[in-house]
Amino acid sequence: MIPEYQDFIQFVRKLYNEPEGPIYLHEPRFRGNEKKYLNECIDSTFVSSVGKFVDLFEQKITEYTGAKYAVAAVNGTAALHISLILSGVQTDDEVITQPLTFIATANAIHYTGAKHVFIDVDKDTLGLSPEKLKHFLKTSTITQSSKSTNQPECINKFTRKRIAACIPMHTFGHPCSIDEIKEICNKYNIPLVEDAAESLGSFYKNQHTGTFGDLGVLSFNGNKTITTGGGGMIITDNPDFAKRARHLTTQAKIPHKWDFVHDEIGYNYRLTNIQAAVGVAQMEQLPDILKSKREIAEKYHDFFKHSSVKFITETKNAQSNYWLNAILLKDRIERDKFLEYTNSKGILTRPVWELMTRLEMFKNCRTGNIENAEWLADRIVNIPSSRI
Repeated sequence: MIPEYQDFIQFVRKLYNEPEGPIYLHEPRFRGNEKKYLNECIDSTFVSSVGKFVDLFEQKITEYTGAKYAVAAVNGTAALHISLILSGVQTDDEVITQPLTFIATANAIHYTGAKHVFIDVDKDTLGLSPEKLKHFLKTSTITQSSKSTNQPECINKFTRKRIAACIPMHTFGHPCSIDEIKEICNKYNIPLVEDAAESLGSFYKNQHTGTFGDLGVLSFNGNKTITTGGGGMIITDNPDFAKRARHLTTQAKIPHKWDFVHDEIGYNYRLTNIQAAVGVAQMEQLPDILKSKREIAEKYHDFFKHSSVKFITETKNAQSNYWLNAILLKDRIERDKFLEYTNSKGILTRPVWELMTRLEMFKNCRTGNIENAEWLADRIVNIPSSRI
């Protein structure tokens, strides 16, 4: 296999026109109006959470995704936290998610005091498995009326805890089977929060990811498709959710000319105008960014076409942004050999995240058979994916 590894090194160096130096997994590119808009922002003196670029950034996200409302937050994790609060998640509730995810998903659930339920993923989408979700809900839950609202609730019949939300993730920008998941959640009266942090520019059946659920969350971290350095966005079609999201992310302060009155526990989660200025400039380049990333994915696909290594591609009905390109190796031994060799040659490949169920703080959470997630975790490697 070593000759094949050497060919890969040469291919990546040629792809990025970098004959010697390190090639990172995903670097930000600033080729538009970033500096111009930053200067405008600084000159205006509105550099914190109030300013025209915050409003403009939210507007551009709604226009692109088709969501009716967008609320900018300081990062994707904060946006997830607020989305769970808006969904009604409370202490000792249970929230369903997948074990193959970035830790922010699981951390946001913990912030609410809720308990995790980890359901397996599908091998093709890398996202939450509708069949595994359906099986869990059919065999492990009952529906009963809430004592406080008289509305039907999904209750875990073994723990007697309420299933308060479900968070599927669009892994590496590849859309999961979100329409099936939505149908199942609707049947069991479970609020749906989409972790679309990695999938700006991804569509499922011509609908943007993050717009299927009650709420969706995007991320603009430094390594994302577009970046604001840090930053996130809550997207929703629900005007009440949008209004309360703005309230909660600005310390729950009641608007007033001079008084400082707060009507509930709030959070300092609002995106700054400086960050939003960068985001506006990046959004202007999004079509070109996505075009470049698809071209990169196509080149990788062609390279691995006759190889024993499988390149992960978008599934039927899905249009991926190919945020992070990924391959599947034979097994964990082969994966680690590949990681060791490529990194030693300055090609900074990375394995997928450690499964949440293998982390100390989540290892005792409820989970079923997660054989697909375990199989994938032993084989996935992310390869350089920066825009050319």
